[in-house]
Amino acid sequence: MDSSTGNRPTLFERLSAILSREPEDREDLLARLRAACDRNLIDADALTIMEGALQMTDMQVREIMIPRAQMDCIHIDDPIDRIAEFVVDTAHSRFPAVGENKDDVLGIFLAKDLLRYYAGREFDLRDMLRPAVFVPESKRLNVLLREFRVSRNHMAIVVDEYGGVAGLVTIEDVLEQIVGDIEDEYDFDEAGDSIRLDHNGRYRVKATTEIADFNEAFSTSFSDEEVDTVGGLVIRHLGRLPKRGESIVLEGMKIQVMRADSRRVHTLLVEPARRHETPESSEPG
Repeated sequence: MDSSTGNRPTLFERLSAILSREPEDREDLLARLRAACDRNLIDADALTIMEGALQMTDMQVREIMIPRAQMDCIHIDDPIDRIAEFVVDTAHSRFPAVGENKDDVLGIFLAKDLLRYYAGREFDLRDMLRPAVFVPESKRLNVLLREFRVSRNHMAIVVDEYGGVAGLVTIEDVLEQIVGDIEDEYDFDEAGDSIRLDHNGRYRVKATTEIADFNEAFSTSFSDEEVDTVGGLVIRHLGRLPKRGESIVLEGMKIQVMRADSRRVHTLLVEPARRHETPESSEPG
């Protein structure tokens, strides 16, 4: 084919032109890639992925893991109905199953396995557990990603130098360092669906929801002079990026972070604050 489309340089050819001489170091490589983006040789999304992939090789698990205090675990001796309610409330697909405490990880439980119980099939929680994979805090992300791909595991338990559980990490956490936020079946799937009522009477709110829309939905009066979104509002009040599970109380509303990574806040849980809760930030228990 001799059309203009057929003669368009491939990404490999464009990169070969950019790297006609060997870069002196990583900063030189990044500078060339950014210059190529400015010249429209590669698009912004491709640049972001390449930057993320390069950055990931220098990162360790401890930098992106979900800390121990914020781990959502199921307890092996809890009644199945209580476990099912917890699974629905947290909306994860995998959970560490623990015994006496979070250092006693017995395995990984898949939420879909609850279908066997409710279908009337034979069900033993301990038999349902997958083996847990343990990794040190110091493991490089690129090495962990390769291990995830080879073993087909999606979750690993992070341990400290003394063998205690420090947190957990998922393959999604690693990939998000390269490509940004990955939406799953529990994320919002429509641009206009930024505030959603869940079955417990609480509201799941996109962090990108504009302040004006939030005020209208919850009869609040937050100013949008300094920030435009409710996620920005939370960050401004805390003075930093919040952790998953962290919450603040503002104008009688408890705003809890449901999803966040090292770059941004994604989803918030909003409900009226109880009387004993004060308008201050609180660490997850």
